[in-house]
Amino acid sequence: MLNKLFRLFYPAQSFEEIKRQYNIPDELSIKIRFTDDGYFVLTSDELPGLITEAKDGRELIKMFNEAVLSYYDVPKRIGDVIYNKMNIDGHGTFLIEADNKALQTA
Repeated sequence: MLNKLFRLFYPAQSFEEIKRQYNIPDELSIKIRFTDDGYFVLTSDELPGLITEAKDGRELIKMFNEAVLSYYDVPKRIGDVIYNKMNIDGHGTFLIEADNKALQTA
């Protein structure tokens, strides 16, 4: 709800524009592991120090986007999404819909 209100006043830039402006790579290799207490933990060797965790897949993609945006010091007013899909070997591609809330398998 608050994000929709925020975006009413500060429309998000496209993820392509954000990547170009902040020199963010088009693709990143990530590692995902599942903890004993039921969380996904995501890291990337390409971005030392990047780590985030989530309870489910939807939250994982959201948290991954937030972590990458923070890593590259992208201001919150610029955008919420930098990667709108995640290809997980052997499990398919997962997409974020336009409202940044839903996750679907492609």
